[in-house]
Amino acid sequence: QVQLVESGGGLVQAGGSLRLSCTASGRTFSTYALGWFRQAPGKEREFVAAINWSGGNTGYVDSVKGRFTISRDNAKNTVYLQMNNLKPEDTAVYHCAARQLYYGGSAYYTGIDEYAYWGQGTQVTVSS
Repeated sequence: QVQLVESGGGLVQAGGSLRLSCTASGRTFSTYALGWFRQAPGKEREFVAAINWSGGNTGYVDSVKGRFTISRDNAKNTVYLQMNNLKPEDTAVYHCAARQLYYGGSAYYTGIDEYAYWGQGTQVTVSS
């Protein structure tokens, strides 16, 4: 099992930037594919970004392409989400998620049901 703890959320003006971090417990971090999801008030949780085990392959929802960047540091057991040019519609609780892998490869995952482990989330609020 792995436990995930997010940090880095906060209040920022539109056009600003934040970097979210998600640190995992355990010694097998590199065997997990990772993702970021968000949930705004009254809305369902949605996919934001995902990364494969090595960091060499990433995917994004269309609404954040060119503004958000997901990366990982396996030596630090941490996955990041750099968020630039933030918009009010990015306001949400951001959760990181992990899926254990049993082989390498380039796959990343975009479905909520594809992840077994979730963090508690960090609030991001973007004011206009």
